[in-house]
Amino acid sequence: MNKTILIVDDEESICQSLTGILEDEGYEVLSVGSGEEALKTIEEDSISLVLLDIWLPGIDGIETLKRIRSEHTHVGVVMMSGHGTIETAVKAIKIGAFDFIEKPLSLEKVVIVVHNALAMLRLEEENILLKQKVLKEYELTGNSPPILELKEMINLIAPTNAWILIMGENGTGKELVARAIHRQSKRAQKPFIEVNCAAIPEELIESELFGHEKGAFTGATEKRRGKFELAHEGTIFLDEVADMSLKAQAKVLRILQEKKFERVGSSKLIVTDVRVIAATNKELEKEMEEGRFRQDLYYRLNVIPLQIPPLRDRKEDIPLLVDRFLAEFAAKEGNVKKTITDSALALLMEHDWQGNVRELKNIVERLVIMTPSSVISPADIPPLSRGSRDAVGQQESWCAMDSFKMAKMDFEKQYIAKKLQENEGNISKTAEAIGLERSNLHKKIKIYNLDAKGE
Repeated sequence: MNKTILIVDDEESICQSLTGILEDEGYEVLSVGSGEEALKTIEEDSISLVLLDIWLPGIDGIETLKRIRSEHTHVGVVMMSGHGTIETAVKAIKIGAFDFIEKPLSLEKVVIVVHNALAMLRLEEENILLKQKVLKEYELTGNSPPILELKEMINLIAPTNAWILIMGENGTGKELVARAIHRQSKRAQKPFIEVNCAAIPEELIESELFGHEKGAFTGATEKRRGKFELAHEGTIFLDEVADMSLKAQAKVLRILQEKKFERVGSSKLIVTDVRVIAATNKELEKEMEEGRFRQDLYYRLNVIPLQIPPLRDRKEDIPLLVDRFLAEFAAKEGNVKKTITDSALALLMEHDWQGNVRELKNIVERLVIMTPSSVISPADIPPLSRGSRDAVGQQESWCAMDSFKMAKMDFEKQYIAKKLQENEGNISKTAEAIGLERSNLHKKIKIYNLDAKGE
């Protein structure tokens, strides 16, 4: 960041001594003798920090401080005074001064205060940049009518405390929508806690959601706070809520109704205040008909339903999404952003994207890694067809791929999909059948956008 310091004091000797010591420290220094000159200089130059005397001709230091904090919030201010009182110092700090230094000045102390003030300003600037980066990362990309309608709906419901049920296929961006709602809500400064309901084993659901006391069960070596406790006064996001067992659904329904719970191994009631956002890729009406989802829980969660459009229904957003992903991957790897030709983009827009935005993002990342050129052309686009193929056709397809890694990924995806189908989507049974750790299998299922259930 810029390191220009402005000294505001009507005593020339003080300006000269401060200028000398600060220039020796490597800072650029300007000096003026009044509040009016200070405001004009800040307007015209890039100033990081102001050393501001309380007693000045014209508008005094306190009034100048108020104007700086009102009109130039990025500029730090350290007050100086030879007639300082505790009341004046407290007043200056309340208005927004970083610190207050008494005269006669200790030049050593001035250097320390200036260093600390600039360090604090740098941290604030980095914090703002990080927040902007996070906001951009979770931003909904697209200008198609379905996405514009979705954004409008989010703007309408986010400021309320209403519970929301988000429905949509795998990879459509249900988590993005949930985070957008939280970010625009009155709870934005409180926690956003995500619960992947499909990934929590049946025997651990209570511990995960409600927490446990030390010694509550074998392996409980220390006290642990649950998701609902962590989300207090914030938002809890129940992702893939339809993948919970009926027993787990009953426990969640109880806490949603009573708004209080007990940790496993404890009889103490803990009151919780959370906004609930749930999401699913399944048709809950069908799940209820077949006895896999509780009707009372459905009506408790489904206060405001949101349907996320699949990517095939908003293909006009694909160019924007591709451009965003190309920029993200370039920034992540510290490389120059690659470009894509119109003809290659046209190929991507012809595909139906059963895996939706997540599938598109994976393909773009693969293209960034596997394309040696800085420009992605149609020849770089891998086969995107999802049609059924016989064994010979499948082998030919793998052999046609330029990369062993791509062929291996395609095989792995189809192999896992087949084994999940054989085990009726049960992750634990499939993991045992193919000799893979359950957690590793679950990660691959998420990567390849496959359908499965927890147990």
